[in-house]
Amino acid sequence: MKKLLFTLTSIVLAASAFAQQKVMYTEYKLKNGLPVILHQDKSAPVVVISVMYHVGSKDEQPNRTGFAHFFEHLLFEGSENIKRGEFMKIVSANGGQNNANTSQDRTFYFETFPSNQLATGLWLESERMMHPLINQIGVKTQNEVVKEEKRLRVDNQPYGNFIGEVMKRIFTKHPYNWVPIGSMAHLDAATLDEFQAFNKKFYTPSNAVLVVTGDIDIAKTKQLIERYFGDIPSGTPIVKTKFVEEPITKTIIDTAYDNNIQLPAIMTAYRIPGMTSKESVVLDMASAVLSKGNSSRMYKKMVDDKKNSVAVGTFNFALEDYGIYISFALPNNETPLDTLLKNMDEEVVKLQNELITKDEFTKLQNQFENDFLDKNTKMLGVAENLADGFTFYKNTNNINTELDAIRKVTREDIQAVAKKYLNPNQRLVLYYLPNKK
Repeated sequence: MKKLLFTLTSIVLAASAFAQQKVMYTEYKLKNGLPVILHQDKSAPVVVISVMYHVGSKDEQPNRTGFAHFFEHLLFEGSENIKRGEFMKIVSANGGQNNANTSQDRTFYFETFPSNQLATGLWLESERMMHPLINQIGVKTQNEVVKEEKRLRVDNQPYGNFIGEVMKRIFTKHPYNWVPIGSMAHLDAATLDEFQAFNKKFYTPSNAVLVVTGDIDIAKTKQLIERYFGDIPSGTPIVKTKFVEEPITKTIIDTAYDNNIQLPAIMTAYRIPGMTSKESVVLDMASAVLSKGNSSRMYKKMVDDKKNSVAVGTFNFALEDYGIYISFALPNNETPLDTLLKNMDEEVVKLQNELITKDEFTKLQNQFENDFLDKNTKMLGVAENLADGFTFYKNTNNINTELDAIRKVTREDIQAVAKKYLNPNQRLVLYYLPNKK
């Protein structure tokens, strides 16, 4: 037993020490305006090459939604020096893996390679940025790919469109009104010139950040980056339009229907500050108290004790300009949705009126520290955190201060944000129902 306790204590202390370590990085900018961040980690002979473009669905026109997500696919088509369909083959042939994802605010491309293939990864990303292949064949091909993805993940997925239904009711002025998958009709109607113009505007050195992490030599990596990226035109600086929503002061009550569900759901959504607000992480923690894990308040009350829900949850959907705090519940044994809403509201009111217990708070801090540590033990996680810090927080060193911000949150802070933002007159109540037969 003593040996086990010693081992567990050693693990905890090691994790704590690791969490205290700063992520060292080198940051500079090429003459064409491309920001570069390098992080050396020689723990494994692996490198991650990533590029984050500050373009997402909020940068689209209301009659051309889905462009940013479409480009996530289109920019794998090839380039002047990479034949169509060869991009991923080159990655695989050199022992690598690659992927990309798009949000409302940014698009993130990355490759993981053995460290001796660093030049290959840099070349691939420079080709994507410098002269991608954007022609009618590629547009048609990727249009079908995106349509299939939408059918799989949204149209035919139970509850697959609930975020979209929430967003279009919460936002009336901001382009968060639509989700990244966008409209297939808009993509069908777009011309090749429109796709080429979107690429020319947004996928440029001045609207991106290149992050390389892993088993690298800093000086040699700088030379390779200059070779592959130095001659790319900087592009025209982008001025972002600022959209301001009026506060919600009266409950919005609405109904949405889903062909793919048998169980209805009740959902609430509150518009809250964006990800860079100090309150955003506090709202994350408030959400965790209510629904993270089987010992959370809503789960214990509604799933375990009352047994009136098969699922209940809350989460803070943090975006750059605003966030959305969402709660949901699915009934068990035909429990009325209004009963579930009442139960969820009772727990929010308790959070507003009483400090969470010290034991709950200690558990919460441990959960968030462990989540932070887990992400930063992976090279890709470090790369994305560095890119996020540069792009959204205007502070690359956010990766080294984020944990301090978590540790500074108090029980009083959690109570305060619940009082400030989670009130009935500030929200959407959405009845999400099976479609009428």
